[in-house]
Amino acid sequence: MDLPDENKWRFVAILNKKIEHGKLMNALGHMIAGLAGGSGKANEMYFLQYKDKDNGIHPNISHFPFIVLAADNSNQIRTVRKEVITRNIPFTDFTNTMTVGTSQKQLDATAASKEEDLEYYGICLFGETEIIREFTKKFSLFK
Repeated sequence: MDLPDENKWRFVAILNKKIEHGKLMNALGHMIAGLAGGSGKANEMYFLQYKDKDNGIHPNISHFPFIVLAADNSNQIRTVRKEVITRNIPFTDFTNTMTVGTSQKQLDATAASKEEDLEYYGICLFGETEIIREFTKKFSLFK
């Protein structure tokens, strides 16, 4: 199999380290599912089917790295969000309004909130490594 250069593209998640880890893992799951399923970039994300010696398949693992970084606060994530919108980079984000009750209540809570009042739990994006590094290099790995 001829694989593309795995350092050319990457997934990046930036998580707000002020949020409790259980909530962050939930947010991360929602964001990456949305990014992979909703971006229309599945071919570019290059999902592989790993096969073990017993012919068992371990499906849909991306060839490209997935880097998880830590933001000090919601405003740092807001700044990244503005940057990816400007650069037209595929992304998903997750806010405090997405944790209340049913999906309909979450939609209503988000619609009733100004963007500046949202608390960002995280953002996930996919793009060319060198471009993403231009605005994520100040973040450290999430611990």
